[in-house]
Amino acid sequence: MATDEARPEVSITRQKSGRGSLPYLRVFIGLLAIPPLLLGINQLRYELRGHALLTRFIDPQANGPLLRFETNAVSTEDVLVETNEGSVSGRLYLPAGIAKPHGIVVLPGIHHLGIYDPRLVNFSRALAGGGFAVLTPVLASLADYHVDASSIPTIGASPAWLERRLGTGPVAVIALSFSGGLALLAACDPQYTPHMRVLVLFGGYDNLERVSRFLATGQEEFPDGNVIPAPAHDYGASVFVYAHLSQFFDAKDIPAAHEALKYWLWEEPENAQPWLDKLSPPARRLVDELMSRRIDLVRPQLLAAIHADAAELASLSPHGQIANLRVPVFIIHGATDTVIPPAESLWLEKEVPRRDLRAVLITPAFTHVDPQHKATWVDELRLVNFIAGVLQAAG
Repeated sequence: MATDEARPEVSITRQKSGRGSLPYLRVFIGLLAIPPLLLGINQLRYELRGHALLTRFIDPQANGPLLRFETNAVSTEDVLVETNEGSVSGRLYLPAGIAKPHGIVVLPGIHHLGIYDPRLVNFSRALAGGGFAVLTPVLASLADYHVDASSIPTIGASPAWLERRLGTGPVAVIALSFSGGLALLAACDPQYTPHMRVLVLFGGYDNLERVSRFLATGQEEFPDGNVIPAPAHDYGASVFVYAHLSQFFDAKDIPAAHEALKYWLWEEPENAQPWLDKLSPPARRLVDELMSRRIDLVRPQLLAAIHADAAELASLSPHGQIANLRVPVFIIHGATDTVIPPAESLWLEKEVPRRDLRAVLITPAFTHVDPQHKATWVDELRLVNFIAGVLQAAG
């Protein structure tokens, strides 16, 4: 009898316990759901920041609720960056209202305006408007159309300078065009590595000799061994000749050839004309062929000079030299790039140590470093997602 009476009590106790545990179970499940929800919200925030950044870059005058929410006012300051080779000029973009911003160094590519190129200014302002402090150091050699080792100390010292200035830890480095290969070499130097949070290569190169051959021949070489015809920007041949004048001109013609090609590259042909008249007939013929975009007539001399400079070009290339890299890397390349072919980023994908490679995107949304307005919405979404990952890593 006692046993029979005990059974309901046990049963009632279990029922009460079961009913009482349900709210706690719901709370527990809810708590488990919070981290993924927060991660999703956080990712969405970076996606929105990426969209705002791209919009500001393409159109600095763009406006709208999202841009107003995601954009800070920006001030600029001319600075001097201390390097092992002395002081280098630079420009610092600072977001208003943020006491301790994270830092980004933006490295210019080959262009005579350097850090004052309107495209680079727009990009730097867009990043600063998104809450980052942005440093753009002068790379004098690249501004004079030379890819050489003299830029590496400035590239390496700039993140350290910005880190000291901000006090918010290592900084991101975004390298445009030909500065990308040099930035990879700098990132492998133990004195520079600790100051780099992440490295973003935008239209960079792996092998400078291979890029030079592409500019001379219009043949794009892929890691799988395929070689296909691809349009090469005709100014690339002029850049190579300008950077290697002694291999193309007699000594007496070099000063005039330098000035004529300089103004041609600056898109000031009227200023090039007086210097053309000072050239000897063979030199004048060569410059005329470059200026008339007849690269086929110059190709044998270009290929001979590239072959002769193979050792120097290899020393300036990441290819075979970045096994000790310890910096996370993002790679992005325009699918229709005619200056540095997109296959170079496929080579970099193989070259960068797997542990450091974060993302690779070859996108029709860009040509070289210029936005392409014919991209599909799918391409735009992929680009925004890539930029969101970069911003998250940078911050």
